[in-house]
Amino acid sequence: MNIGNVSDRTGLPAKTIRYYEEIGLVTPDRDANGYRRFEAAHIHKLGFLARARSLGFSIEDCRTLLALWEDRGRASGDVKALANRHLAEIDRKMAELADMRDTLSDLVKACAGDDRPDCPILKGLAKQGNAS
Repeated sequence: MNIGNVSDRTGLPAKTIRYYEEIGLVTPDRDANGYRRFEAAHIHKLGFLARARSLGFSIEDCRTLLALWEDRGRASGDVKALANRHLAEIDRKMAELADMRDTLSDLVKACAGDDRPDCPILKGLAKQGNAS
Protein backbone atom coordinates (compact mmCIF):
# COMPACT_ATOMS: atom_id res chain seq x y z
CA MET A 1 0.00 0.00 0.00
CA ASN A 2 1.37 3.45 -0.83
CA ILE A 3 1.55 6.47 1.45
CA GLY A 4 -1.61 8.05 0.00
CA ASN A 5 -3.66 4.94 0.76
CA VAL A 6 -2.16 4.74 4.24
CA SER A 7 -2.99 8.39 4.83
CA ASP A 8 -6.60 7.72 3.83
CA ARG A 9 -6.82 4.63 6.05
CA THR A 10 -5.23 6.18 9.15
CA GLY A 11 -6.37 9.79 8.83
CA LEU A 12 -2.75 10.90 9.20
CA PRO A 13 -1.34 13.36 6.67
CA ALA A 14 1.38 11.94 4.42
CA LYS A 15 3.77 14.52 5.90
CA THR A 16 3.17 13.10 9.39
CA ILE A 17 3.71 9.56 8.16
CA ARG A 18 7.00 10.61 6.56
CA TYR A 19 8.00 12.33 9.81
CA TYR A 20 7.22 9.21 11.84
CA GLU A 21 9.40 7.27 9.43
CA GLU A 22 12.19 9.86 9.68
CA ILE A 23 12.29 9.59 13.49
CA GLY A 24 12.06 5.81 13.44
CA LEU A 25 8.55 5.24 14.78
CA VAL A 26 7.58 3.30 11.67
CA THR A 27 9.82 1.72 9.05
CA PRO A 28 7.97 0.76 5.87
CA ASP A 29 9.66 -1.43 3.31
CA ARG A 30 10.90 0.14 0.08
CA ASP A 31 10.18 -1.10 -3.42
CA ALA A 32 12.96 -1.26 -6.00
CA ASN A 33 11.86 2.16 -7.26
CA GLY A 34 12.26 3.61 -3.74
CA TYR A 35 8.56 4.00 -3.01
CA ARG A 36 7.38 3.14 0.47
CA ARG A 37 5.38 -0.05 0.81
CA PHE A 38 3.20 -0.27 3.86
CA GLU A 39 1.85 -3.52 5.21
CA ALA A 40 -1.07 -4.11 7.59
CA ALA A 41 1.28 -4.01 10.59
CA HIS A 42 2.47 -0.52 9.61
CA ILE A 43 -1.10 0.69 9.27
CA HIS A 44 -1.95 -0.73 12.69
CA LYS A 45 1.11 0.94 14.22
CA LEU A 46 0.25 4.28 12.58
CA GLY A 47 -3.31 4.00 13.89
CA PHE A 48 -1.90 3.34 17.36
CA LEU A 49 0.30 6.45 17.04
CA ALA A 50 -2.60 8.57 15.78
CA ARG A 51 -4.72 7.58 18.78
CA ALA A 52 -1.89 8.14 21.26
CA ARG A 53 -1.14 11.55 19.77
CA SER A 54 -4.85 12.46 19.83
CA LEU A 55 -4.70 11.82 23.58
CA GLY A 56 -1.82 14.26 23.84
CA PHE A 57 1.05 11.85 24.37
CA SER A 58 4.41 13.30 23.33
CA ILE A 59 6.47 11.71 20.57
CA GLU A 60 8.82 10.25 23.19
CA ASP A 61 5.88 8.89 25.17
CA CYS A 62 4.59 7.36 21.92
CA ARG A 63 7.99 5.78 21.34
CA THR A 64 7.81 4.26 24.84
CA LEU A 65 4.21 3.14 24.39
CA LEU A 66 5.07 1.50 21.07
CA ALA A 67 7.97 -0.34 22.68
CA LEU A 68 5.70 -1.50 25.49
CA TRP A 69 2.99 -2.51 23.03
CA GLU A 70 5.45 -4.58 21.01
CA ASP A 71 6.95 -6.17 24.14
CA ARG A 72 4.70 -9.11 24.98
CA GLY A 73 6.56 -9.51 28.28
CA ARG A 74 5.78 -5.96 29.38
CA ALA A 75 4.34 -5.13 32.76
CA SER A 76 1.02 -3.33 32.49
CA GLY A 77 2.18 -1.30 35.49
CA ASP A 78 4.76 0.39 33.26
CA VAL A 79 2.04 1.40 30.81
CA LYS A 80 -0.22 2.60 33.62
CA ALA A 81 2.59 4.63 35.20
CA LEU A 82 3.25 6.43 31.92
CA ALA A 83 -0.47 7.06 31.40
CA ASN A 84 -0.85 8.31 34.98
CA ARG A 85 2.02 10.78 34.49
CA HIS A 86 0.36 12.06 31.35
CA LEU A 87 -3.01 12.28 33.10
CA ALA A 88 -1.46 14.32 35.91
CA GLU A 89 0.02 16.69 33.32
CA ILE A 90 -3.40 17.07 31.66
CA ASP A 91 -4.96 17.81 35.06
CA ARG A 92 -2.27 20.42 35.74
CA LYS A 93 -2.90 22.09 32.38
CA MET A 94 -6.66 22.03 32.92
CA ALA A 95 -6.27 23.73 36.31
CA GLU A 96 -4.00 26.32 34.73
CA LEU A 97 -6.56 26.95 31.97
CA ALA A 98 -9.37 27.23 34.53
CA ASP A 99 -7.37 29.87 36.41
CA MET A 100 -6.72 31.74 33.17
CA ARG A 101 -10.41 31.59 32.28
CA ASP A 102 -11.48 32.86 35.71
CA THR A 103 -9.05 35.78 35.53
CA LEU A 104 -10.10 36.74 32.02
CA SER A 105 -13.78 36.34 32.87
CA ASP A 106 -13.37 38.73 35.83
CA LEU A 107 -11.63 41.27 33.59
CA VAL A 108 -14.35 41.03 30.93
CA LYS A 109 -17.11 41.44 33.54
CA ALA A 110 -15.38 44.53 34.93
CA CYS A 111 -15.25 46.24 31.53
CA ALA A 112 -18.23 48.38 30.54
CA GLY A 113 -17.45 47.88 26.87
CA ASP A 114 -18.66 51.36 26.00
CA ASP A 115 -17.14 54.42 24.32
CA ARG A 116 -15.13 55.50 27.36
CA PRO A 117 -11.36 54.97 27.22
CA ASP A 118 -11.19 53.44 30.72
CA CYS A 119 -10.70 49.69 30.26
CA PRO A 120 -10.28 47.32 33.20
CA ILE A 121 -9.08 44.60 30.79
CA LEU A 122 -6.09 46.68 29.68
CA LYS A 123 -5.41 47.77 33.25
CA GLY A 124 -5.55 44.16 34.41
CA LEU A 125 -3.19 43.06 31.65
CA ALA A 126 -0.76 45.85 32.52
CA LYS A 127 -0.95 44.89 36.19
CA GLN A 128 -0.23 41.24 35.40
CA GLY A 129 2.70 42.22 33.18
CA ASN A 130 4.27 44.29 35.97
CA ALA A 131 3.89 41.45 38.47
CA SER A 132 6.40 39.22 36.65
